[in-house]
Amino acid sequence: MTNRREKFLCIALVAVGLTLTLVAPGFFQPQPLLSLAASRVPALFAVMGTVLVILTRQIDISIGSIIGITAVVIGHLNASGIPMPLAAVAGTIVAGAFGAVNGGLVAFLRLPSIVVTLATLVVGAEALRLTQRGQFVPLKADAQWFSLTQTTGQLVLVLSAVGLLAAGDFLLRNLRAARSFYAVGSNAESARLSGISPTATTFTAFTLNGLAAGLAAACSVVQSPQVDPKCGIGMEMTAVAAAVVGGVSINGGTGGLRGAALGLALLSVVNPALTHLHVDAYWEKAIQGAVILLSVLTESRRAKLRPPSNA
Repeated sequence: MTNRREKFLCIALVAVGLTLTLVAPGFFQPQPLLSLAASRVPALFAVMGTVLVILTRQIDISIGSIIGITAVVIGHLNASGIPMPLAAVAGTIVAGAFGAVNGGLVAFLRLPSIVVTLATLVVGAEALRLTQRGQFVPLKADAQWFSLTQTTGQLVLVLSAVGLLAAGDFLLRNLRAARSFYAVGSNAESARLSGISPTATTFTAFTLNGLAAGLAAACSVVQSPQVDPKCGIGMEMTAVAAAVVGGVSINGGTGGLRGAALGLALLSVVNPALTHLHVDAYWEKAIQGAVILLSVLTESRRAKLRPPSNA
């Protein structure tokens, strides 16, 4: 099913591309495409982390707040004189700690992931509102694009993200330990009987998701001379929508990073397509919500039609 979904997404991308070629030929100039790709790098990292969580049959809707908090932490560290690379590493560790807290509450205390991450989302958002009050955090003059030119910095971000995506996809498909995400999501009890710890696997998924959110925050921060504390708003919706469009089952155990990345690519060209077709860009979020709902309905229908297991 995953391969069919990936082929469908490639066809859909080509169709949207042909439409944009007709209505907006300038869209395919190298610099606009590079700028669009660089702007979606934070979302790509958010999607990669979200895929791991969903594979284990969990959900994390707190990554928007985690990205916002991490971005502000990175901004303040850099403003205090810490070089951007070190500030980014420190911020990513902070994000990983948030993910570990979520994972601990879900895996060890058996609390529902939707409740835990909703609490983290609200607490994080309120903390940002009270501490920043909407104020941006100015960065050092050499922080943007890691002191590189804009074009070079964008290329570094995009190529680094593609490299990590390829490595992650390879490991998830071929590393035996990584297959535990699929095993736990498919049937946690069967996974336990085969020697896989659902608790450890779930905790690892949430922790890695936190680290991915930290990378997303760092990649967002370096693209601007100041940090917007609201930079993570809506990221959880984008990540979940891209994952389910890419073939990641909301019921766990099915999907992969490559398909989710293709899902993000398709969603990323929706907004420019809507703009050039003179459709209100606010429809983008509505489309994402409809995609998630359609995926849930499809999974529910498939589960009802699936023959019962003899195990």
